[in-house]
Amino acid sequence: MTSADDLVAPDGLPCRTAVVVALLLASPRHRYEGRPADGALPADPSTPELRDRVELRAGLGIVGDRYFAARAHVHASVTVVGLEGLDDVARSLGAVVDPVATRRNVFLRGADVEALRGQPFALDSGQGLVRFRGYRPANPCAWMDHEVAAGAFRAMRGRAGVRCDPESDGVLTVGPATLWTAVPVPSA
Repeated sequence: MTSADDLVAPDGLPCRTAVVVALLLASPRHRYEGRPADGALPADPSTPELRDRVELRAGLGIVGDRYFAARAHVHASVTVVGLEGLDDVARSLGAVVDPVATRRNVFLRGADVEALRGQPFALDSGQGLVRFRGYRPANPCAWMDHEVAAGAFRAMRGRAGVRCDPESDGVLTVGPATLWTAVPVPSA
């Protein structure tokens, strides 16, 4: 087993931050369709959405996710969100926030995920390096007020994560991980 001190920085990504991959979500279908007042579509009980492990394909996304290879989601096939930002949302609303209700894919603890916009980065959760490029903010939608908490739509602005594309094939697992970035990313 390799210790954290033995890790070698990948090309172009010299900055290392210890993080935790707290949750992984891959949903085979879009559950927020129609009007929020009608409620979310039920999950398919034969396909669990929360995973201990997800496979990623370069330029395509998470295998088995609703946005995998979806042309409409170029540069947005994977959404990474920081749990600290969602904790801030919960405090500001005085509500309990279920992170899974945000429908993001990779939930990290330990780094300011919002700083990854427009940046190359990589995650290694012990299965090898997976490279990403962060693109635009994962803006919240009106569904957040209904499914997360009243007021979440506004409160999540600037804290809802970053839309990304994987630039390499790989696997992410729940647990301790290393975030590699081109510039230092503040700890959350």
